Amino acid sequence: MAQVTAALVKQLREMTDSPMMECKKALVEADGDIDKAVDILRTMGIAKAVKRAGRDTNEGTIAAYVSEDGKVGALLELTCETDFVGTNPKFCGFALELAKIVAENDPADVDALKACAMGESTVEAELTEMIHVIGENMKVARFQRVAAADGALGSYVHLGGKLADIVTFKFAKAETAQSDQFKTFAHDVAMQVAAAAPVSARRDDVPAEIVEHELAIYKAQAAESGKPEAIQEKMAQGRLEKYFKESVLTEQEFVKDGSLTIGQLAKNVSKDVDDQIEVMSFVRYTFGETE
Repeated sequence: MAQVTAALVKQLREMTDSPMMECKKALVEADGDIDKAVDILRTMGIAKAVKRAGRDTNEGTIAAYVSEDGKVGALLELTCETDFVGTNPKFCGFALELAKIVAENDPADVDALKACAMGESTVEAELTEMIHVIGENMKVARFQRVAAADGALGSYVHLGGKLADIVTFKFAKAETAQSDQFKTFAHDVAMQVAAAAPVSARRDDVPAEIVEHELAIYKAQAAESGKPEAIQEKMAQGRLEKYFKESVLTEQEFVKDGSLTIGQLAKNVSKDVDDQIEVMSFVRYTFGETE
């Protein structure tokens, strides 16, 4: 049996906001496996929330770049040593320039990005120069390029670069991308992604393993009721449906107007611009979050 240390109990408590003794019991039952302990607490209805673990302690920023035509974009996380530098306009501007280079060159990895041209030099040389000028070590932690072949992108940066996302939209008419209605809609949906942290853009895109995992939890919760199996199944499916409405972007209530879902908002804006706008996918970065 694995040893359940005070540090492990504390970590589980911080992740779930659950009582200390219940965390210890769950860890004992899970033989020290913290992920299994989280599931045990959820099954018992004790876990209030599961906070993301694995945060990096470095400082820095996330830049979101989208081209003027909305066709290509990129998120890029650039780290440094102190918050003072992490909020420095020169540092943040450099991160945005790097994101633009990612969007335009589609490098395969950080080494490939460093080899890309930047002005009359290379990204690697300019990064080294920035380190010398500012006096702190810096590194590109990660990046992701996004493209919209049949539509456009929308982006949002929150908390001074600690959270950012890019959303991909699909539509038929090229002029839709330049309409004020679409630009407002794209901004609002990107803000929704930042605020509500959906799992996927559409229900069909929720990974099967996540659906199976959630359903197993709900079935275990329903079994605790002691009701007939048919009723338990309905209870579990009902909770799964609630999960989809809370976790799928197009099914979430719009943060600015709870009477609308994002999907309904898309239909309304589609009518306004005489086009069919679809929310296809998104990329969301939280600073320091491990992938």
